[in-house]
Amino acid sequence: MGYKIIVLAKQVPDTRNVGPDAMTPEGTVNRAALPAVFNPEDLNALEQALRLKDQFPGSTISVVTMGLPKSAEVIREALYRGADEGFVVTDRCLGGADTLATSYTLSQAIKKIGKYDIIIGGRQAIDGDTAQVGPQIAEKLGLTQVTYAEEILSVDEKTRKIVIKRHIDGGVETVEAPMPLVITVNGSAAPCRPRNAKRIMKYKCATVAAERPAEAASAYAEMVAKKPFLNITQWGAADIEADLQQVGKAGSPTNVKAVKNIVFKAKESRTMTGADADIESLMVELLNEKIIG
Repeated sequence: MGYKIIVLAKQVPDTRNVGPDAMTPEGTVNRAALPAVFNPEDLNALEQALRLKDQFPGSTISVVTMGLPKSAEVIREALYRGADEGFVVTDRCLGGADTLATSYTLSQAIKKIGKYDIIIGGRQAIDGDTAQVGPQIAEKLGLTQVTYAEEILSVDEKTRKIVIKRHIDGGVETVEAPMPLVITVNGSAAPCRPRNAKRIMKYKCATVAAERPAEAASAYAEMVAKKPFLNITQWGAADIEADLQQVGKAGSPTNVKAVKNIVFKAKESRTMTGADADIESLMVELLNEKIIG
């Protein structure tokens, strides 16, 4: 018996390269100005899904992402590592979405996919650091959720219960939850396996319709007809029956004010002894500079 696993993935701007043009005048992240990468914790989540697929023959992994057509790159990366299919939800009206609008859009896409046992994604994305999308999807779908997961320990096929180790403040917690459920995975979980050379050769030409140049449409159509696995499913808002008042900027009650790259630098250092005079001098200085008080 296999399981139907849905992995939530996101293509994010590389926040290690934030510059003055990182924000648009409308208050959204200027994704065109930053290099795009596979969200790191989503890769950790993908690895947990792949381990389940290895353990339970017949399991399938569907990867879902929302973004520009170029976000199909994260689908290809997942296919290279062992995923079975991918879905890109892309539409102009989805732009500028906050976590509430994003979770609504993704939950609609999951409903369209239909059957699932486990929905798994990273704890949070590095461009927002909110850790809200996963729990919001669970709420919208009416599912049990397990957050801060570090490892899926076991799955009982008879009771359909899953045992998960969570890494939380103050220690480690082991929980049991029924399927279907939503799991969000920490960056402290096992890193994702490398890309498989044979799968790269198989899926390197996989695309969504929006990536294909108009002048080569017939050639792509012929290629996909012969090799259906090269077609990455592309959905718009209408395809997932989304309420346009709940997607994109229209469905986003919050806005990003600014994105900055802050680097802490030590201006000076001081060697301290355990003498009372040294400690008293330091305390006086900290109080005078209003660092403590």
